[in-house]
Amino acid sequence: MKSFHHTIIALLFFTSGLHAQETGLVKEADLSYLKALTKAVLESSRIYPGQIISKDFGPNNTGGILIRPGGRDCYPSFWIRDYAMSLESEMVSVMEQKHMLRLAAVTQCDQTWVTRNGSMVPLGAIADHIRIDDSQPIYFPGTYDYAEQGNKQYGMTPPYDDQFFFIHMAYFYVKTSADSKILLQDINGMRLIDRLETAFKVPPSRQDNHIVYATQEFRGVDFGFRDAIAITGDLCFSSILKFRAAKELAVLFEMMQNKGKAAMYREIAAKIKKAIPGLFSDQRGMLLASTGKSRQPDVWATALAVYLNVLEGDVQKKTCRFLADAYKNGTLSYHGNIRHILTSDDYNNSTAWELTSVDKNTYQNGAYWGTPTGWVCFAIAKADFPSAQKLAKEYIDDLQKNDYRKGKNYGAPYECFYPNDYSQNPVYLTTVSCPYAVFKSAIKFHGP
Repeated sequence: MKSFHHTIIALLFFTSGLHAQETGLVKEADLSYLKALTKAVLESSRIYPGQIISKDFGPNNTGGILIRPGGRDCYPSFWIRDYAMSLESEMVSVMEQKHMLRLAAVTQCDQTWVTRNGSMVPLGAIADHIRIDDSQPIYFPGTYDYAEQGNKQYGMTPPYDDQFFFIHMAYFYVKTSADSKILLQDINGMRLIDRLETAFKVPPSRQDNHIVYATQEFRGVDFGFRDAIAITGDLCFSSILKFRAAKELAVLFEMMQNKGKAAMYREIAAKIKKAIPGLFSDQRGMLLASTGKSRQPDVWATALAVYLNVLEGDVQKKTCRFLADAYKNGTLSYHGNIRHILTSDDYNNSTAWELTSVDKNTYQNGAYWGTPTGWVCFAIAKADFPSAQKLAKEYIDDLQKNDYRKGKNYGAPYECFYPNDYSQNPVYLTTVSCPYAVFKSAIKFHGP
């Protein structure tokens, strides 16, 4: 197991060509600061057994530690994606990982059903978030009420990304614990590995290239960090996550000595990787969010595609150069935080995205987020290393200026903000955990 793990790490080092610490993307002192801040935010995000974090909910009755999206009054439930996106910080213990993995597995939908409000929860769906008091799975954003979930505002089916994050949780746990036997454990009548495969098949996908898609009539959220945006057609971000999940499943099946399944999932990953540039690239090298509604150049998907090596060769060079130029001309970032859409790519003067339920320059419709900063820095560094360093420094400087540990009047890391007086959700975990994972080691654990 150990030698196999080292082989994977060596392969990633060879293919990525970047290592944050070796190349000096961030200074050692800044990395130490970010590590300490991430550790503090993660601790603030932990919900210990029996702990009450909100007057509106009972205590954590799940039998183990949970990690919510942030501290203070931030999202009082266990969110699958925020937790899974924070794993690469390497600050979550094996015991904690195992508990949250099993909780996600036992709350996986075992029977297709239709909500009171007319949305469908398909067999194999993974919860968007899970209540801490009674472990009820809430498959749709926007509510904590099991009976009232799925009101179609967030789609007719649960978000597509959580299924792939569930696979990432299992992959990361097995890689860090060497406990591959858990894959064969029975969980409510189904082996974990079978649950992973069932989850993988939930999001609707094209039969030829395995690209995830949504229709206007039967839509699911492509990625929960923009669940207030309506996006249809072939979906870029979901497909990138599916690409990674397919590679992770291939590794897990190799561990189980199932060469046939491993080869099948590697082939799926290869088909997705081949399809993405042709389907989504614009003439500048940016990836569009989709081929339908809200078909706009997507900064987050583009940067993640570079980070996960979905884009290669001349296509990657063009993309990274464009992102570097966008940074230098001021359309990409503010204080080291990143928009979903470049300011020059807003749909019109009234909204950044074509279809959204939130005001322009707030939340997911034009505010600036720290979560993707590491991916963006990684991409820019391939074309303009000094600009990547500068962007990373701006991000660190803003955290230091507004660090929540200074007192109640401070809140960084915020979930998002916009100049000069808009901010949302202080002490937000992925704002620091995701960039820290990139800055500390641009090669370790970001994919098989």
